[in-house]
Amino acid sequence: MTYTRKDVSKLTGTERRRFVGALLEVKRRGEYDEFVRMHVAYYTPDGERGLRSAHMTPSFLPWHRKLLLELEQALRRVDPSVTVPYWDWTRDRTATSVPWTDDLLGGNGRPSDRQVMTGPFAHREGRWTLRVGVTDRRYLTRDLGRARNPIELPTMNDLEWALEDGVYDTHPYDSTVTKGFRNKLEGWGTGQGSASWRNHNRVHRWIGGTMLGGASPNDPVFWLHHAFVDLQWIRWQQRHRAHSYLPDKPPGVGNAQHGRIVARHEKLPPWDVTPDELEDMSAIYRYV
Repeated sequence: MTYTRKDVSKLTGTERRRFVGALLEVKRRGEYDEFVRMHVAYYTPDGERGLRSAHMTPSFLPWHRKLLLELEQALRRVDPSVTVPYWDWTRDRTATSVPWTDDLLGGNGRPSDRQVMTGPFAHREGRWTLRVGVTDRRYLTRDLGRARNPIELPTMNDLEWALEDGVYDTHPYDSTVTKGFRNKLEGWGTGQGSASWRNHNRVHRWIGGTMLGGASPNDPVFWLHHAFVDLQWIRWQQRHRAHSYLPDKPPGVGNAQHGRIVARHEKLPPWDVTPDELEDMSAIYRYV
C-alpha cells in the first residue's frame, strides 16, 4: 500500500514523537551509522578518479532517493506508522521555525562551539553520539544562517529556475554544467563563496556544522532536506513528461566520463537497481 510523506510543519504532536522515537531507535541499533558510512563512501567529487554515483553526477537524484528509501524502511521496521517528512525551506526559513523545535530536531548550535544543546538529538541527552566522519567532536553542530557570513535559504524563484529546465542533465555530467535540471537543483554554481551555492547545496551551507561534507547524514535534518529535494524531482517529472534521466547510454571509450557516471539502465552502486527503476515511486509513496 502506498504511504505518504508529509510536510514536517503539518505533523501532529504524535507524529513528531513517533518520527523522533524511530530515529533514536535506529541509531541505538547501530543501523543509522551505516547510512552515514555509505554516504561518506560514495561522496566522490568529480575532481577525483573513479565512479561518481552520489554527487556531482546525473545519479545524484536516484542515489539519494534510494538512500532515503533505505532509511525510511529502517524507521518503519521500528514503527510502521512513520515516514520521512519533508522540510520546505522555501517557506520555513528561519532558525526558530519548524523543524528547529525542541520536539523535533532541536535548534541552532551555541555560539562558542556550535554544539546543539536543545532537542532530542543534543549530545547531552545521551542518545545521539556521532561516530562516523568525525574526529574529536562527537556532538551535533549547526550554524543556521552562518552568523559570521550570513546567507539566506533558497527561494521559490531559485527552485523555479531549476524546475523550468526541461533537460534532465547535460554533458559533461558533472559539477561544471550550467544547464540541466539536475545540477541546477544539486547546486554547483560558478564563482566564489555563497553565490556559487544554489538550491540543495545552499541549504547544506545555510545549516552548516555537521551538514557540511560527506558525513552530513549525521544531522537528521539531512533526510528532511532530501525528501524535499526528492519532491522537486517528482514535480519536474510531472512538468516535463516527455523528458527523463540522462544519459540514456554510458559515455564511450575515450570520453572523459567513461566509467565515471551511471547511465539510465546501469546498476547504481551499491545497490542492484538502475536509475530507470527509481524514476517512478508512485506505487511506494506520495507527497502530501
